[in-house]
Amino acid sequence: MGPAPLTLADVDAAAERLAGRVVVTPSVPWEGPEIAERLVAGTSVVLKLELLQRTGSFKARGALLNVLALDDGARRRGVTAISAGNHAVAVAWAARAAGTHAKVVMIASANPYRVELTRRYGAEVEFAATAHEGFARVAEVQQTEGRTLIHPFDGRLTALGTAGVGRELMAQAPGLDAVVVPVGGGGLLAGVASVVKLVDRRCAVYGVEPEGAASMHRSLLAGEPRGIERVATIADSLGAPYALPYSFELCRRNTDEVVLVSDDALRQAMRLLQREAKLAVEPAGAATAAALLGPLRDRLAGKRVGLIVCGANIDGATYARLLAE
Repeated sequence: MGPAPLTLADVDAAAERLAGRVVVTPSVPWEGPEIAERLVAGTSVVLKLELLQRTGSFKARGALLNVLALDDGARRRGVTAISAGNHAVAVAWAARAAGTHAKVVMIASANPYRVELTRRYGAEVEFAATAHEGFARVAEVQQTEGRTLIHPFDGRLTALGTAGVGRELMAQAPGLDAVVVPVGGGGLLAGVASVVKLVDRRCAVYGVEPEGAASMHRSLLAGEPRGIERVATIADSLGAPYALPYSFELCRRNTDEVVLVSDDALRQAMRLLQREAKLAVEPAGAATAAALLGPLRDRLAGKRVGLIVCGANIDGATYARLLAE
């Protein structure tokens, strides 16, 4: 039968618990000559600025909701996490905010700014060479130290946290024809897609993955969670090595399609967002714009489209290099 669907009552209760702890991020129109030239006439765009969230990405919502649910014993033992960066930052922040402590495993290629930020929030950091090795190591930490794993993308509390992004967007920008969501492991898509369909069933939901990290795309084609052999994309925040049952099932039920974008398309979207929307985003934060300018351009012609800009945790040198490539 699969996991029970999210309800608006559950989503609103989660948002109430997070109220005052996370930011209600704004949604703003994206207007300008460059975006108008690149889209079919009549297409309008709303940007959900989740990059303005605490810790610089949407991850703060699910991380804090999970940490707040710990009992006293679990809080004393602490938490752990595996991440290329944004989830590690969010768990470190959430642990400090809730009065516990975090030990996180980060992928060795993680952006140095995210590593620094994770440590600034007080977490102990270990490194793993690959995502697959990282997941194995965090399982060891969980077992040997008794820490609670705050999963980067799977689980009901995570989905309830990310659903808040969609709930806010649908209230801030009524009448959307489609919402486009970046996809790594599917935690953001699971929550946003669920609440969008609850609010307005006719509104389409599209996920976006990098071509070099297409685990959800592969899983949806197969009809079951699948993995990929390796992660090869500049959008390391979207580099989940596999899908898992809970988030996969919510994505499968509520997503119209997951499309793929190239790293070159991500770079082009980053440049356009910087020039015209004045947003300096990491590659993952440009994924939805890349999809709208690419595989979804004609499909969403003349529609009112919401794009989730999921994060902006990137150091200046890496950002400049990516824009120049």
